[in-house]
Amino acid sequence: MSLPELPPEQAAEAERIYQALRAAGDAELRRIAHPLASKPDGQLLGETEFEVRDRVHRIGAKAIETALNGRKGGGTGAPASAARPAAARASPRAAATRPSSA
Repeated sequence: MSLPELPPEQAAEAERIYQALRAAGDAELRRIAHPLASKPDGQLLGETEFEVRDRVHRIGAKAIETALNGRKGGGTGAPASAARPAAARASPRAAATRPSSA
């Protein structure tokens, strides 16, 4: 599968993320490879399978964390606006004197 061509700024960001993941992911990939190599076929599913999936999810979480940490500013650029004031509540007497809609 070929990768799409990125503009120079995005290509640099992709390379930064890739290099960070290579460094962090190498140890995790070894932790995946060892049990897969050491278990007989009958033990690959079940507990070993879930351990491998957990480690793969950690790699994915690290990828997202790395991408977010590299972004400038994060979040929105505008300051948060104040919340609108709550609408006035009807007094209990006003509600009691209203005719029902039934």
